[in-house]
Amino acid sequence: MSDLSTMRALVLDRPDGPLRPAELARPAPAEGQVLVRIAASGVNPLDLKIRPGAAAHAKHPLPAVLGIDLAGTVAAVGPGVTAFRPGDEVFGMTGGVGGHQGSLAEFAAVDAALLAPKPANLSMREAAALPLVTITAWEGLVDRAGVREGQSVLVQGGAGGVGHVAVQLARAYGARVFATASAGKLELVGRLGATPIDRAETVEAYVAAHTGGRGFDLVYDTVGGPVLDASFVAVRRFGHVVSALGWGSHALAPLSFRAATYSGVFTLLPLLTGEGRAHHGEILRKAAALVEAGLLAPVLDPRRFTLDSAEAAHQAVAAGPAGKVVVEIA
Repeated sequence: MSDLSTMRALVLDRPDGPLRPAELARPAPAEGQVLVRIAASGVNPLDLKIRPGAAAHAKHPLPAVLGIDLAGTVAAVGPGVTAFRPGDEVFGMTGGVGGHQGSLAEFAAVDAALLAPKPANLSMREAAALPLVTITAWEGLVDRAGVREGQSVLVQGGAGGVGHVAVQLARAYGARVFATASAGKLELVGRLGATPIDRAETVEAYVAAHTGGRGFDLVYDTVGGPVLDASFVAVRRFGHVVSALGWGSHALAPLSFRAATYSGVFTLLPLLTGEGRAHHGEILRKAAALVEAGLLAPVLDPRRFTLDSAEAAHQAVAAGPAGKVVVEIA
């Protein structure tokens, strides 16, 4: 049991090493920071890339505490913080990359700008599942593409972490939503409100079937690689494609011949550079309003994990979870 000056945490000492239980010094909030007593830590596929050092865009100097997303309660505030006070329930994408302590710990001192009040109708476990995927979906659909009522929107990978939020977000903005998924996940995307499309179909077939060959007004690619190439074919003339995984080399001819446009999303940029952090807090505040209005909800893997079983949580994500995986800390 931790005393008042220490906290329990899991530490990664070397790439692909074990998550080592440790007693660390409890951080104190600096200027503009909030000390959060962490209740739950969301696990993302990105954590599994950071862990072996495989994500060149998401370096995390070792030894380090992993965990990008959190939900918890404000324990103390640093100088200059007025938006939060002790006892407030919050959530955010706050660390686990770029040398910022992650959320596989009992406490974290985090930039207050990255936080938002937790949706009142969600548990801590549910709230911890949302930050990274919600910010990624929002930056693509709202910030980059300007999704609006009446548009036809195709979400590539609609049953995934970002995809299942993107489906709900596009619907909340009044769009007609279609989503690709594996055969076993088609029922899920249908329940979320999208017209399901088996990802085994050719792009020409589903564009013909669902748009009369015209193409979709907006395509959000959450898969990358050949799926981004297919998205350039699926978009209509003067439409827009946005991708959260546009890291490869792609032929732009199909996009150019449609006079369509493209945007990329790099969700980690504010956390890594310090630029634009307040916008992440703003996104989560707006998303929380949608959650409380019943328009957005996370799909959780039913298994429960704690700090003591965090290794199993990572293994569950690697194996292909049945929803978002969360480690409960408190």
